[in-house]
Parts: sequence; C-alpha cells; structure tokens
Amino acid sequence: MPFPFHPAGDDPVPVAVRGFARAHADLVELREDPIHLVARHRAPGRRVGLVSGGGSGHEPLHAGFLGRGMLDAVAPGPVFTSPHNKAVLHASRAAAGPGGVIHVVKNYTGDRINFGIAAERLRMEGIDVHRVLVDDDLATDGLDTATGRRGTGATVVVEKILGAAADAGAGAAELAALGSDVAAASRSLAVASRAQTSARTGEPAFALDGELDYGVGIHGERAQRSIPRPPTGELVARMLDEIVAGLPDEVGGPPSSDVVLVVNGMGGTALLELYVLAELAATGLAERGLNLAGLLVGTFVPALDMAGFSLTLTRMQPAWKDHWAAPAETAAFPRQHEEVAR
Repeated sequence: MPFPFHPAGDDPVPVAVRGFARAHADLVELREDPIHLVARHRAPGRRVGLVSGGGSGHEPLHAGFLGRGMLDAVAPGPVFTSPHNKAVLHASRAAAGPGGVIHVVKNYTGDRINFGIAAERLRMEGIDVHRVLVDDDLATDGLDTATGRRGTGATVVVEKILGAAADAGAGAAELAALGSDVAAASRSLAVASRAQTSARTGEPAFALDGELDYGVGIHGERAQRSIPRPPTGELVARMLDEIVAGLPDEVGGPPSSDVVLVVNGMGGTALLELYVLAELAATGLAERGLNLAGLLVGTFVPALDMAGFSLTLTRMQPAWKDHWAAPAETAAFPRQHEEVAR
C-alpha cells in the first residue's frame, strides 16, 4: 500500500510548512503559534495587503504564491480543513497596509466562517477589510447545492491579477471590486481517474473501477456522477463545451473573446499529460472562436495525489491582461518576465 511520506505519528502540515519556509527563505518568513507565513518583499506602491489561506493538501496553493506581485501572507490549515481564525487574524495583521487588507477566500463553509471571524476582529482594531470570494466550480452550480459553487482553480488567477493591481497602488475597494469581477468571470471543472491516497489506509479514498469522476472537488469530494472514460480529446471537448457555456458574457466590461486557460494537475498527473491536455484545450478554444490571452500549465491546486486535472477559463478584460502578464516573484508562479528590483 502506497502510504504517504508523512512524519511518524505526527501532523505533516507543521513539518511541511517549516520545510517550505526553509527552502524559500529568501521569499517567505514562517511565524508560528499560530502558524502563518509572510512574504519578505512587497512592491513600494502596495497600500493594501493580500491574504489568503485554506486547508493543506493543495500545495503550492497558497504559500507558493507568497511574494512580490501576489500574496503578502497566508494561513495554512490542517489537511482539507480551514485554518483557525486566529491564524487568519495574525496573517492579516502582518500583511495589512495603510489601505487595509483583502481576504481571498475560496467558497467553503469553514473558510467563510473563519475568515469572517478574523475580519470582524480586524475591523474592531481599525483595519479596513474586504473579502473576495472565489466560486468558480461548475460542478456545484445548481439549485441543489446550498452553499453555491466551490472555489477551486480560479483562485490562482484571482491572486495573480489582484497582486499586480495591488502593486500598482490600487485601493481596497477597487481591489475588492476587481477580484469579485475576476472570480465572476471564471469557471472550472475537474475530473479524476483515481482518488487521493488515504493516509490512514494507504489506499485510494474511494474506488472508481475504471470510470472517471466528473466534477470532482479539491477536498477529495466525490463528484455527483461517474462516467465511462472517453478518449482524451472527447473528454476535453466535453469539458470545454460546459465551461464555455457557463462563462458569463459580460463581467467588468463589454463582452470579450479573450480568455486565460489554466490546466491544473490534481497531484497525481504527469506534466506530460498536462501538456497534452493544454494543447487539446487551446486548439478547442480556437475552434470555439476564443482567443488565448494566457495559458498556465502545472500543478497549482491539487487534492493531495489525486490523478486527474481541472480546466479553468477566465474571460478577460483588456486591463486585466496587463495584470496577468506582470512580473511575479514567488516560489510557484512561473511567470517571472523580468528581475524584480528590491
């Protein structure tokens, strides 16, 4: 049985966080009790701090996006579990600028509650706080889902665009409106051919018997439906059809045919496979009359070692494209077009 390489008899998260901070000591600082991480560098013009966080098991989200051009602080929680509100509070205090702080929150009940409690305490301390809620998952876009769409792969797009805008000196209200627009202009869909490994049993968390779970979540949640596995090209075309149909036409500006595509591995999918998927998806978008304004390929928001992938599309406005292309100096975002002077 393929048991994960976790420390014996211990929670893997604190050990992993220390390892991450040691590996990227030039970019991030680890603060404990409660655990949170802070970026060492921020653009001189940034007046508003950007904070995110969530359960662990989705690495490099969020700590991998700490640094100039993206996030200022993050609060990692236990595996697939929201961070405690005290960790969010301490991360926010560390990140807040003279213009306040923005919380980038994925739409899960625990995250909403704990970020909300922290926000109330920050307001009592006189810190201006705004929330950007990311809810891009098409699989949970239905009347039978009480909590609404889950927040998944679009979180990276929101954090990148907001980071560049914050570096340019945008204020808190402007950033909150921008982040909400980018999230609203994004939709994602994920599939899995094998569940993540259970740390307790060493076995997949659920069985698929050769089928695909279509619409899987990032916390090991099963999809509402399993399908016979189609050829890869047909699978990508089916996913694109649904995502494109779900994209709003006008958010933050007039209708646009420009889109950013994120091809995201779920933790157990090889880069060779992801580039196959990226090429098929990019070709499919062109066939649908959409212009590829940006393409991100890699493992950014996994569910431990789940074998699968997600596709995210964000319909872009002209001003957002500059933010997407702006330099970032983080451990995980691959776009570093130029040396960022400190």
